[in-house]
Amino acid sequence: MLGCTGAFLLGIALYWSDLNKADAAALMAPKFEVDPFWPKPLPNHWILGKTIGVTVDANDHIWIIHRAGSLEPGETHATQKIAQCCAAAPPVLEFDMAGNLIGSWGGPGAGYNWPAANHGITVDYKGNVWIAGNGATAVSTGAVGGGDIEPAAAAANNTKGGFQSNYDNMVLKFTQQGKFLGQIGKPSSSQGSNDIANLRRPAKTFVDPKTNELYVADGYGNHRVIVFDADTLKYKRHWGAYGNKPSDEELPPYDPAAPPATQFRNPVHCADLSVDNLLYVCDRTNDRLQVFRPDGTFVKEKFYEKETRGSGSVWDIAFSRDAQQKYIYLADGENDRVHIIDRQSMEVLTTFGEGGRQPGEFYGVHSIATDSKGNIYTTETYRGQRVQKFLYRGIAAVPKADQGVLWPQGKK
Repeated sequence: MLGCTGAFLLGIALYWSDLNKADAAALMAPKFEVDPFWPKPLPNHWILGKTIGVTVDANDHIWIIHRAGSLEPGETHATQKIAQCCAAAPPVLEFDMAGNLIGSWGGPGAGYNWPAANHGITVDYKGNVWIAGNGATAVSTGAVGGGDIEPAAAAANNTKGGFQSNYDNMVLKFTQQGKFLGQIGKPSSSQGSNDIANLRRPAKTFVDPKTNELYVADGYGNHRVIVFDADTLKYKRHWGAYGNKPSDEELPPYDPAAPPATQFRNPVHCADLSVDNLLYVCDRTNDRLQVFRPDGTFVKEKFYEKETRGSGSVWDIAFSRDAQQKYIYLADGENDRVHIIDRQSMEVLTTFGEGGRQPGEFYGVHSIATDSKGNIYTTETYRGQRVQKFLYRGIAAVPKADQGVLWPQGKK
């Protein structure tokens, strides 16, 4: 038999053994909290409309794009000269990490066709700024699209030979000062998902620094990923879901109980390349993320919140900033959440956010990006109309599957 001292020491040893086992079994994931003071107020009585793109450049400047035409009449009384507030900010805004506005530009100009409904923004590894658009008509108020699912009546326009080309069939390239550099596609000219000269309501872009290739998630009208040379803007290749040749056949409404669709549904909402050369494509209303090699070879897929209908669950992704990009952050605009995913297994580790308008809540979380420190930035469409910052607080044990609002610790 053990004496008192022996029993005590055995108890301590068992306690630490159990504690170490619990620590080893604990689910670990990146930890965040909202920064309710970011960004700082805009000057000139400016406000944001639907905010439908965010990107972070090599200097950790945060760029967003919003849709001025989506503002309600009561939000633009300064422009109407009937009150002091307010006026639409320029479409493209650049912030530093402290939340100061340090640049702004955008809109129609000579030599290019500004989108009727701008959508998505990317600053590439060379510092070029890429802008897409998903407007159906030449004159857009922003009332539809950019995170909404376009009503059939609104989309039935610009028809040529029985084909709906829509208006925004282009992607634009600019310097960081807003100087025009190039354009792929022409308005109202698309011949569909196998047209290599035009896009059709593209959603988002990504430039591979290893090959200088531009990947386009194309989009709200087409059902494909398409690749161009980022300098010459020449076509290189394209594909649809599972690497199939894309089709413009009309699909039935999404049914989570049905076999997976063999084509992308609209919108094809993101196409982002990881450090290990895997392309992740947001098939938004199919509630799935499909993974490809850069040549279009299908690798795997994963469904998220598969019962989600309406606008779908897979809106946009960003990678964590560790060298292996161990985690994916998935913006889910229909459920108003951000899912933290283990990239290797593609399983959800934890989720944060809640529907609402307060800091840390979301109304149509649309786009997502990370800076070099690991912080997350999100934008919101619909009447959300804002950008938010979530501060990275390291890797920690996951407290629960759905964390809700990530309010700053120690503050009520």
